[in-house]
Amino acid sequence: MSRPVSLDAPLDELLDAARSRYDVRFEPVTVAGQTLEILQIADLEALLDRLVATAGAGPIELPYWAKIWPAAMLLAHFLPHLGPGEGRSLLELGAGVGICGLFAARRGFRTLITDIHPDALLFARINILRNGLADTADVARADFSADRLGRRFDVVLGAEVLYLEGLYRGLAKFLAAHLAPDPAAEAVLAKDYTRKATRFLSLADTEFHIAERVVGYKETNPENGEPERKLCQIFRLRPRKQA
Repeated sequence: MSRPVSLDAPLDELLDAARSRYDVRFEPVTVAGQTLEILQIADLEALLDRLVATAGAGPIELPYWAKIWPAAMLLAHFLPHLGPGEGRSLLELGAGVGICGLFAARRGFRTLITDIHPDALLFARINILRNGLADTADVARADFSADRLGRRFDVVLGAEVLYLEGLYRGLAKFLAAHLAPDPAAEAVLAKDYTRKATRFLSLADTEFHIAERVVGYKETNPENGEPERKLCQIFRLRPRKQA
């Protein structure tokens, strides 16, 4: 088993820890004219094959945190609609490698990138340091279905955090507890259009004004290499109660 490494360690030590667990590489990701180098598992499909082959009869922990989901990319592209980042705080939930939070930090938001998986936090911290964002971004473990961070934020982002109905009530309460009581404060959640979240919207409606936007994008079909049109829903939630 790999020796745990402090997330406060220097970049080279964090990279050594990541390389001891995975075959990794940095890949450029560009959003709205800004390019960041993002640490990725070099061959995610090969990793999945190995996990299946070695799991036997036991459960398989799939590294969902390592994939850059289309909803996360679309949410990162949505950042300019939130206005300038300087002087404002932002929290990313279920961040994985931290795509949205990293680009938010590049736009000047004081950003906290959170996830429950320790390797997600490791990758996100490496990405922060690799891209020179340590002055505006940090990482922390947070379970958005249960935890409280003891602070409020001007913006809360979450891509594909509506995947389990059992988390909906906890997520709605988390958002209410962490959004600043300010007219400009908002949570922005993005998800694949095919994932239904009707119950979450019903729960959140008691605390938030909710606006929905549907965004189309193209994704290559892995089987035939042809582009396919997909849809993503973006929800903007503003607290009903203000200070």
